[in-house]
Amino acid sequence: MRLTKTILTDVDGVLLDWEYSFDIYLQTQGFQKVPGGDKKYNIGKRYGIDPEEGKKLIKIFNESAAIGFLPPLRDAMYYVRKLHKEHGYVFHAITSLSKDKNAQELRKMNLRHLFGKNTFEKFVFLDTGEDKDIALERYRNQHLFWIEDKIVNAQAGQKLGLKPILMTHEHSEDFEDHAPINKIFKVNSWKEIYEYVLENDYFLND
Repeated sequence: MRLTKTILTDVDGVLLDWEYSFDIYLQTQGFQKVPGGDKKYNIGKRYGIDPEEGKKLIKIFNESAAIGFLPPLRDAMYYVRKLHKEHGYVFHAITSLSKDKNAQELRKMNLRHLFGKNTFEKFVFLDTGEDKDIALERYRNQHLFWIEDKIVNAQAGQKLGLKPILMTHEHSEDFEDHAPINKIFKVNSWKEIYEYVLENDYFLND
């Protein structure tokens, strides 16, 4: 069955300001960003620590109580609610958070509190840092908008016939092992996403 008025979206770095909260957490653990660290995607490089230690710290944070209280990213709350309430869109959240059930429930709570209890029709949880190719496969050739902040995941959706939108950050050009971006719409606000969706959704007039 073809999905209409459904938007696929990543969570951290798209809906929620994970970086801000994670940085606060690392400061309490005695870590500080290196000069220019904001431009580094890899947590190890950003904080001058071993990459494996960085991965462990991410997993600990993602499975802590703090994950249920992340703030919205930029203007996400206003425009996501607007897309849902005024235009009838629903969202499927596809998030590489954790396989821990408590962490997953905290994420649902966080998203429903900020964006509305009926805004998210579906939650797809992947393990910490897991790629999204397999999760996106079920949406192949649905021509749905797919909002991400990691280039390789945006490109994965593009290959499957989705319409990727890339939320940019200071570190957006620092991803390793990615091909050149081709025909992926780049934004730095949800206002831009809102306008782009309404202008380019050919399901609206079906």
